[in-house]
Amino acid sequence: MQFRRKALSKLNAGDELDLPVRFARPQGKFVLGVSVLVMAVLGVWVFTGSVSTKLSASGILTRAQGSYLLQSPFSGQVTAVLAPEGRLLPPGAPLLQVATEQGERTVRAVAGGRVTSLVAKTGAVVATGADLAVLERVKSADEPLVAVLYVSGADGADIRVGAAVDLDVQSAPRQRFGVLRGRVKDVGRAPQTQAQIAGFLGDARLAAQ
Repeated sequence: MQFRRKALSKLNAGDELDLPVRFARPQGKFVLGVSVLVMAVLGVWVFTGSVSTKLSASGILTRAQGSYLLQSPFSGQVTAVLAPEGRLLPPGAPLLQVATEQGERTVRAVAGGRVTSLVAKTGAVVATGADLAVLERVKSADEPLVAVLYVSGADGADIRVGAAVDLDVQSAPRQRFGVLRGRVKDVGRAPQTQAQIAGFLGDARLAAQ
């Protein structure tokens, strides 16, 4: 009878029979499901994801071909300004009249473009090589402006054609006018010296900034 009572006692102990095959509780299943989902998302990101980077750079709004600085080919005194600022000139167009020891001489535009700045005014005495004017290299007043930005060589390696760009313009505060949005059209891979930048912008002081 004692043996039979022990056997019946083991049969009635249902909790002990469940221990070796106990399943995860609902909370454990949820954690497992979330873990699998996160692993799946990470797996997709490895193949399709990307890390976004943000880079700040200074630059200038100009024409695609830049500008050039026109210097005096001779010394003398400016007696007349033949083309005001803002005028579009063809190559060889007269810009200034200068009185020299050899008589009146005409300073002409080397290449076609729009006069953006006149350094020498009527009455100014200029030496050979003196700065006279800055001209944008354009053939039409309708040519669009482009933003030319300058970054260090290390930062430039991360820039890709087609990347989105937000531009803040100093003369148009962001709080009032917002930003200009665009895309990277081209990335120059060769380093630029200050002299090269000045040659493109037509302004040595601006290039130094």
